[in-house]
Amino acid sequence: MTTVRETLLAEAAKAILIKDGPYGTAIQRAKLGEEGYRGTYDLNRDQKGNNDLVNLTQGQLIADICRSYVDAGARVLATNTFNANRISQADYGAEHLVGDINRAAARIIREVCDEATAKDGLPRFVAGAVGPTNKTLSLSPDVEDPGFREVDFDTMKSVYREQAEALIEGGADTILIETVFDTLNCKAAIMAVKELARDLGKDVPMMISLTLTDLSGRNLSGHTVEAFWNVVRHADPVTMGLNCSFGADQLRPHIQLLSQIADTLLMAYPNAGLPNELGEYDEEPETTAALVRQWAENGRANILGGCCGNTPEHIAAIAKAVEGLAPRQVPDRQDRMRLAGLEPFTIAA
Repeated sequence: MTTVRETLLAEAAKAILIKDGPYGTAIQRAKLGEEGYRGTYDLNRDQKGNNDLVNLTQGQLIADICRSYVDAGARVLATNTFNANRISQADYGAEHLVGDINRAAARIIREVCDEATAKDGLPRFVAGAVGPTNKTLSLSPDVEDPGFREVDFDTMKSVYREQAEALIEGGADTILIETVFDTLNCKAAIMAVKELARDLGKDVPMMISLTLTDLSGRNLSGHTVEAFWNVVRHADPVTMGLNCSFGADQLRPHIQLLSQIADTLLMAYPNAGLPNELGEYDEEPETTAALVRQWAENGRANILGGCCGNTPEHIAAIAKAVEGLAPRQVPDRQDRMRLAGLEPFTIAA
């Protein structure tokens, strides 16, 4: 029987695959009131803005958003679970619902994908999205106490394990560790997924996506793109990539570097440009599509999609722009010892 990893690699060898866009802005466009977020749940805090709870209270809305991305050409569909973890949901007093939220989210996307595949025969992949949480293992939130941490590694690992397990139970094919701003948080997530795979007795493919916080090409905990790859390559992710960060124009050199060194599929889903002074994204779909097409033309990408500010129209424009272009050739794996502090270090073979 062909595994998910094998199927994804086979499909990505045929064509550049399209990933979906964000859920947050799509949910905001629905203009739900607090009661729309809350539904019938008896929670003692205001739930407006709790986009993850919408998986339980407005499941049809999530299915409709997913379907709009499928109709735009997306074949890698992420779950609406960016903050569906115990740490982030504690802000809403909803941490006891984490398992239910993730199972429901994965089930919704699974059903939409299976429905579409039944019609056209094209395999689609449900990526269980795991966000960075609002805590960091590498940095202290207290400038007066650099050694202080609000959470420890084992707690963070258990938080990720709880979420990942529920996503797989709901029908997710892979676990997408996305918007990584803290490399140590990512390592906790990797260990959680590895332990889950061991306990399930099967491969649980990981997709890892870094986010850069400044134009020098570092994440918040200080790693460059290449150093980050050295840190996480042992996890054998099925995709490695970049998301959020900047628009496609400013992300280009970092995509170019990563495409040369990552011996796995490269998935990139940038923001639709940079936000304006009101925090809105003005970049038109055709502009975003033209920028990422350049990556594809230069053999830099295997999977392309959109992050903040992207709409189904952006995803459709990207799909059209890269249609017929050859996917990136994955580099051969080099047997070298590659280490990293904040900078990469390679010991010659």
